[in-house]
Amino acid sequence: MRFIKFLLWSLLALFCAPILALSGIALYLSPALPDVKSLSELQLQTPLRIYSTDNKLIAEYGEMRRIPVSFDQVPEDFINAFLAAEDDNFLNHRGVDPRGLLRAATELAQSGHIQTGGSTITMQVAKNVFLTSDRIFSRKLNEILLALQIERHLDKQEIFELYINKIYLGHRAYGIEAAAQAYYGRSIDDLTLAEMAMIAGLPKAPSRYNPISNMERATLRRDWILQRMLGLGMIDRETFDTAINTPDGSRLYRARPDVDAPWVAEMVRQELYDRFGADIYIDGYHVFTSVHSERQEQAQKALRDGLMAYDRRHGYRGPEARHPEAAPEDASELLSAHRVFGSLLPALVIEVAGDHAIARLRNGDDVRIPWSSMQWARPFLSINSMGPRPSRPSDVLLPGDVIRVSRMEDDEFSLQQVPAAQSTLIALSPADGRIEAVVGGFSFAQSNYNRAIQARRQSGSSFKSFLYAAALDSGYTPASLVNDAPLVFASDHLDNVWRPQNAGGDFLGPIRLRESLYRSRNLVSIRLMQDLGVDESLTYIERFGFARDELPRHLSSSLGSLELTPLQLTRAYAVFANGGYLVDPWLVERIEDRHGQLLDYARPKIIPERMEAERERQLEYYQRLSGSQVTLEPELAPQVLDPRTAYQINSMLKDVITRGTGGRARVLERGDLAGKTGTTNEQRDAWFSGYNADLATTVWAGYDQPASLGRREYGSTVALPIWIDFVGAALEGQPENSLPMPDGMVNVRIDPATGRSARPGSSNGYFEVFKDEDAPPPYSELDHGGYSSDGASTPLELF
Repeated sequence: MRFIKFLLWSLLALFCAPILALSGIALYLSPALPDVKSLSELQLQTPLRIYSTDNKLIAEYGEMRRIPVSFDQVPEDFINAFLAAEDDNFLNHRGVDPRGLLRAATELAQSGHIQTGGSTITMQVAKNVFLTSDRIFSRKLNEILLALQIERHLDKQEIFELYINKIYLGHRAYGIEAAAQAYYGRSIDDLTLAEMAMIAGLPKAPSRYNPISNMERATLRRDWILQRMLGLGMIDRETFDTAINTPDGSRLYRARPDVDAPWVAEMVRQELYDRFGADIYIDGYHVFTSVHSERQEQAQKALRDGLMAYDRRHGYRGPEARHPEAAPEDASELLSAHRVFGSLLPALVIEVAGDHAIARLRNGDDVRIPWSSMQWARPFLSINSMGPRPSRPSDVLLPGDVIRVSRMEDDEFSLQQVPAAQSTLIALSPADGRIEAVVGGFSFAQSNYNRAIQARRQSGSSFKSFLYAAALDSGYTPASLVNDAPLVFASDHLDNVWRPQNAGGDFLGPIRLRESLYRSRNLVSIRLMQDLGVDESLTYIERFGFARDELPRHLSSSLGSLELTPLQLTRAYAVFANGGYLVDPWLVERIEDRHGQLLDYARPKIIPERMEAERERQLEYYQRLSGSQVTLEPELAPQVLDPRTAYQINSMLKDVITRGTGGRARVLERGDLAGKTGTTNEQRDAWFSGYNADLATTVWAGYDQPASLGRREYGSTVALPIWIDFVGAALEGQPENSLPMPDGMVNVRIDPATGRSARPGSSNGYFEVFKDEDAPPPYSELDHGGYSSDGASTPLELF
């Protein structure tokens, strides 16, 4: 009897000892465990995403590629694939599954490795959120204890949702949606069962079972999961047979944007970083910009086409490299050092025939380059000279040449080269300053320097418009006569003499202000600044948004020697476009958190005509932000220019297009366009700034290290064609939109020779627009032939 009692107490001790030991360990470890209640508010690291105003992805920033999804968004087959692979008893256990642990031990004993794993999904959530991956006993105990607590705090759907969004699945993909897009380029809704099973096999070992790096091993794991799903009754035999016989089409899909707008993305990233710091890369902000995808793509295409057209005019600089002994199969390795720039693909010439050449791309494709696409390639000798025209493909290309090609519409390819010069385009709305398009250069991959906002270049004749506005606000009129005649400025040193010239070297004598602007006469601009005063002129011009220290006080400023950015010039021209208001450029329309909750929105200063629409826009956002129904009053932009002066300049700049240096733009057949060309000394910079009431756009072209664009290259030949292509596409189908004539103005028929009222019945008169107080008096025989200082004309003696 005593022996039996001893045996019973011994068995009880053996049974209780592990329980007591584990309980003691649990009591010891529990105080140090993290609070699982924090899971309810867990913020998964999610990248910053930037979108166009029409909700197309522009860029994604962040080390972790994660796109959170809710449990309800996950297809049932996907859920079952994970349960079969990781935890088929997930819906029944309380965080720890003794049956699963026993099965894992059995698999280890039988095969030497574990397929299903002993950890439940809840335990994996505990490990992924709170613990390290160290293989030590205490970590496993902590995992079990945390899993038990998690099950008491969260329901099964919440736990599974955390699991599928938190887990790492290889190639920077965290969560199943990011993995679906990384491996198959599709959303989870569009995956096949076989693809879902392939992704479900990744959590165990994302590198070992990765279909990109180890297809054979990954396929075995996929098939095992499908077999488990069949055995568990999750799928039928027919579905299983179809899935297991489906070839896997995975490959690595980079996070490709929907819109090619890298400079926009970088501007937004920098703005967000300045406001929120480095957390922008993990907090899941969604930023919606003012840029429309279609307009941005139009700008990108116009700039690239225009810059390549300019570059071809100056000849072919030859291949980027020569490998005369190279074999076709060497192409991939030889081209690896040559990046893709825009649509220009690197290629290795492998054959040159009588009417074409064959080149191999980096991906191994052979492409045909017809003779017609390389006839432009006269040898480049200097910026102003080229060699003879080629007569056959072998005059241009040789086997082993590394060249650039781009696809043509008929699937053939054309010979190209990366332009040596650069260009930039920026467009904004004159009504509220929203930036509509930004292209900072030919290719972001080539150079991420954003010339639209960073490049300070001499503005040339583009600057004259602001000087003419100063003159119109100082008593001049568009009909005022100014002498276009030689000027000589001698300094105290006899060897330093400035003799400014017009572009063509000629002089036209007395010329109306209107004509001198659309003909861009340099001597007239100098005389205007002389008369108004250098300091007074530039102080007046500050109202267009220029800082005082950006406007050096010297007479050459009248010809655009001042260095400005394209954005500054566009903002300034928008003052003419909107009737005299200085708007502030802005790019960020609104910021939302990862859940779509509004955090902030743009509150631009606007012109009066925009007031009602802007009031409705801001009220919608304010209600989303605060729930309030308060009526908001948008802020008006400051009026910096008499609307009558803006109208006069607008009228004169329209003549730049209809009669002057911007004449190429007549091809657009629109009567609402105005603008000004600009070219600096030795053709180092080429500009065109133009607008209608809906869109103000500036294009600059030149070399990053200032150099001549060529003897016959000007703003009208390099920048203007880009502007035309963009504006033509951007405004296609839109009605013309010109400023109406303000009150206090009158049209008077004048004599172009005198700038005064025309003789009644004369045939050479035309109507000019005047402010009421500056309008010339009616024609008088007594005054005919003289010059009067009242109103229309200015005494020539002053000049």
